[in-house]
Amino acid sequence: MRPTGRHRTPLPGAAHRRSAALHGPELHAAAGHFGRRRFLTLTAAAAALAFATHTPARGAAAARRLDPARISEDPFTLGVASGDPLPDSVVLWTRIAPAPYEPGGGLAGQSVAVEWEVAQDERFGLVVRRGTALALPEHNHTLHVEVAGLDAGRPYYYRFRTGAWTSGTGRTRTAPALGAAPGSLAFAAVSCQAYYDGYFTAHRHLAQEDLDVVFHLGDYLYEYPVDSAGGARAYRDRVLPAVFDRETVTLEEYRLRYALYKSDPDLRAAHAAHPFVVAWDDHETENNYAGAVDEHGSPPTGFLLRRAAAYRAYWEHQPLRARRAPVGPDMPLYRRLHWGSLAQFDVLDTRQYRSDQAYGDVQHVPGPESDDPARTMTGAAQEKWLLDGWRASGAVWNVMPQQVCFSQRRLSTDARAKMSMDAWDGYRASRGRILTGARAAGVDNLVVLTGDVHVGYAFDIKADFDDPASRTVGTEIVTTSVASGKDGTERPADWQTYLTANPHLRFYDGRRGYVRVRLTPDAARADFRTLAAVTTPDSPVSTAASFVTEAGNPGLTPV
Repeated sequence: MRPTGRHRTPLPGAAHRRSAALHGPELHAAAGHFGRRRFLTLTAAAAALAFATHTPARGAAAARRLDPARISEDPFTLGVASGDPLPDSVVLWTRIAPAPYEPGGGLAGQSVAVEWEVAQDERFGLVVRRGTALALPEHNHTLHVEVAGLDAGRPYYYRFRTGAWTSGTGRTRTAPALGAAPGSLAFAAVSCQAYYDGYFTAHRHLAQEDLDVVFHLGDYLYEYPVDSAGGARAYRDRVLPAVFDRETVTLEEYRLRYALYKSDPDLRAAHAAHPFVVAWDDHETENNYAGAVDEHGSPPTGFLLRRAAAYRAYWEHQPLRARRAPVGPDMPLYRRLHWGSLAQFDVLDTRQYRSDQAYGDVQHVPGPESDDPARTMTGAAQEKWLLDGWRASGAVWNVMPQQVCFSQRRLSTDARAKMSMDAWDGYRASRGRILTGARAAGVDNLVVLTGDVHVGYAFDIKADFDDPASRTVGTEIVTTSVASGKDGTERPADWQTYLTANPHLRFYDGRRGYVRVRLTPDAARADFRTLAAVTTPDSPVSTAASFVTEAGNPGLTPV
């Protein structure tokens, strides 16, 4: 299980990290806080980053185009993926990388023309859309093909081709029409897949599930070194290059780390089987960062350079639309998706806009610093966007995929128990505004999806977490990790303590796996799917527990 404070001992001064996060529109508001010289330094850095992460110049790629017939090795080593389904559109992804563990993927800075096609059948007998796209070196030879004009609420199959090579076939799905009333929706939630902690067997089982969509809630990769043996995977038949045995900081290092993760066959299988909706947490950039503030309290100018590199590599390697592309150190990741009138998904970003963690980001009893009403987990613009969206929602279920524990989690049975300052317990005023806004918007069926903590939890969300008899206002489903934390155990050492200290905690399991959820107009059912081990391959999956919450009657009931 992930510690509730730092993963590593903070460097001197880390406990005094600045509490304001610099990003986008809020950068200007920081000028008075830092003084003019510091502000100009930051804005200059942001401007430099914007130029450093420019889109390709017109005609530049054409001058360096590679004849696909010259590609002698399979270029689809990182598989295919799709994501962010709309009623008439999905985004398709792949990367051309015949040598994925080398900078540039073995293409020497040349662009490559890639054909793509979408069909109604797996044999591609009825192709409905096709085209050609350029895999550009400026985008690390990744493609983000936004296919429009599709029929709503149905599966499609897709593939890519360049030269003599054809990718594996992916299966995707469009969302139902906005006015449709689907009878059900099946989705899964996953998070936290540290490559060095074990095999991605959970993804192999996920690929075999009958699902409409998968939500990845963060920590898609980790910035920490991976040794030549692959960590807990302990490879005997291959040696990983030394380039992975360092922490990721530069753009090239983040790109290579995605190549390592996406070369995993189980992860590739899950992406090929289902459309993904992705959101980051911290490790895609750096452990426990907050806005422009890194773990060690370094100057924001330096960290913003690292954040820009991480954000760019993230967008390049995920099935995200062009409008999500970063500009320098800023990336518009939070977004809203609909599944007819059955569900509205408000996907949050709880890293880019948050205030710095209180009390040096160590476990602490909530106090004046953490409970300052000015503190925010989401930033003001995202908070307004969320609450406005709920007010306009006509969905039966309002689902909020996000990253860190939303419900209160007392870490001991002491009367003044410590809590995690990295989770919403360190931002209680921000959480209070969200719950007040949900109540004002008339949100009756709130489901929060969470990752981060490497265990499975099921919470009743309470109007007053300190009063077990208070009204239940929603449900939080926390998915365990895919691999992070290694094998885990069904009942960790703090199992009984947490259940006693948090009466609204209805379930706690410390093994690896994922959560499968099925929504209908009448109820939501969550199945906690767990593996016996991830440090050895081929572990079977089983259902550890299942819970149902009825529409209009918040609260979890075991089944």
